[in-house]
Amino acid sequence: MPRIRNKELRKFEKSLPIALLRAREATTRLFKPFIENHDLTMPQWRVLRALAEADALDAKTLAERCVILPPSLTRIFRSLTLRGLIAQVECNDARRHMVRLTDNGRALFEEVVQESEPSYLQLADAFGADRLDTLLDLLNDLRNTVQTMGDTDDQAPPLRKVAGGR
Repeated sequence: MPRIRNKELRKFEKSLPIALLRAREATTRLFKPFIENHDLTMPQWRVLRALAEADALDAKTLAERCVILPPSLTRIFRSLTLRGLIAQVECNDARRHMVRLTDNGRALFEEVVQESEPSYLQLADAFGADRLDTLLDLLNDLRNTVQTMGDTDDQAPPLRKVAGGR
């Protein structure tokens, strides 16, 4: 493969990882105050958000859906359980850790949604609801494409397993 020289690199503003990071930071700033007003972290909110759409989920599924490393998810489970927002579900397979929202967890979820929905609608109005739907579809397609590429590319570096991993 030919070596790319600096002058041939795309401009900083056209770097996909940078553009995605900037968009993530901007949208996080829009919604983070609603989350923090309820003494939640963004990762904790992602867990509540995922559980709100399911009766119960196992730890592996939650880690994947919420993009949270398993050690962090364990701490999040502990914190949300102590606050009475999630509860463990009995499971026949002892290797699976299943959790669900409690009534308090669902009530908190609904409260945050009600508070943040006007901002979401404002964003959809400013950006365009159709464009926002298209963007979400494209981002999902991009993720799926990159994951597929990773499945066949033996030369790609492995993903970091833990923060500061070895």
